[in-house]
Amino acid sequence: MLIDRIEAFRVSLPLVHQFQTSSHAKTYLEHILVRVTDADGAVGWGEIASPSGPFYSPETVDTCWLILERYLAPAVLGREWRHPREVAGLWAKIRGHEFTKAGVDMAAWVLWARASGVSLSAALGGTRTAVTAGVSLGIEPSIDELLEQVAKHDESGYPRVKLKIAPGWDVEPVKAVKRAFPHLQVHVDANGVYTESREHDAVFGALDDQGLVMVEQPYAPRALAAHARLQSRLTTPVCLDESVVTVDDLDTAIALKAGRVLNIKVSRMGGLTAAVEAHDRARAAGMDVWCGGMHEFGIGRAANVALSSLPGFTLPSDVSGSDKYYREDVVTPPIRADRGQVTVPTTVAGLGHEVNGEFIRRTASATLDQRAT
Repeated sequence: MLIDRIEAFRVSLPLVHQFQTSSHAKTYLEHILVRVTDADGAVGWGEIASPSGPFYSPETVDTCWLILERYLAPAVLGREWRHPREVAGLWAKIRGHEFTKAGVDMAAWVLWARASGVSLSAALGGTRTAVTAGVSLGIEPSIDELLEQVAKHDESGYPRVKLKIAPGWDVEPVKAVKRAFPHLQVHVDANGVYTESREHDAVFGALDDQGLVMVEQPYAPRALAAHARLQSRLTTPVCLDESVVTVDDLDTAIALKAGRVLNIKVSRMGGLTAAVEAHDRARAAGMDVWCGGMHEFGIGRAANVALSSLPGFTLPSDVSGSDKYYREDVVTPPIRADRGQVTVPTTVAGLGHEVNGEFIRRTASATLDQRAT
């Protein structure tokens, strides 16, 4: 195959409910949507779901736009490949910038799946026709307001809630949720803001008594040795997120026994190609995996659903219905969850959803259009 045109669109969607993490609050998301076209006119869509600010990772929407325009698009245009696993080799000299790479890699997989007449799930090796979804809840102004949010999603049938935590908002909110909703699977996500200290050790000791599914990314991304020491003290599994950017990071984490669960994010790891490889490595090492999210619009969310259909994704993934986040999405039909279950499109070639190109073009704040010369 050969991509001879790459288009990109900066699109913002307002969130239904403000989302607060340990580092910042957000009321809208701006992502870059990537459209690739081959010489025969076939189209594939991808999503660069980077944050706007450098809090989760060093990448931002601005840096992704620059890298896409100046380096990634020129590296891909006019270059032949037979399978999407080969596309990453076209930009092998470009270090880092996984979010940007993920959007182009995703578009290549969708293009190839459509051209091959198979669903994205089948192309990736998926085996499920439905996946179990969980929801991620931010830090709320009060425990009562947090309980209201949990109740809403419990009533919708989601079996798992992930609670963002930070120093001063950790043990008591978790205890309150566990008391009020003892039937729910609960896990917590710190986004790396805790440190190895007597005060924070006491927090994780208290959380270890709460029967949590996992404690996600307690320490800073590069602190794999610290995660290993914490995991040796806890009964609760430690889950790694920001610590695993590459498959090499995963190999190191496995060797150190730095965690027993891996959050696989397509965006963080540079695309579906790397995500599938991480799934295979983690599964072989006996680690549980689940698919995390970056509040993707419908394109990235549909790709996450397809990825979550792989056999190793045994824990609920962050593939909840798009209506939890957005009133209007960029795909039709929108992704929906029914009692915590999301159907995996298996009979439609490619993404399984139609992309609303007219809406994207109309709402885009900036556009990019590069063609092979």
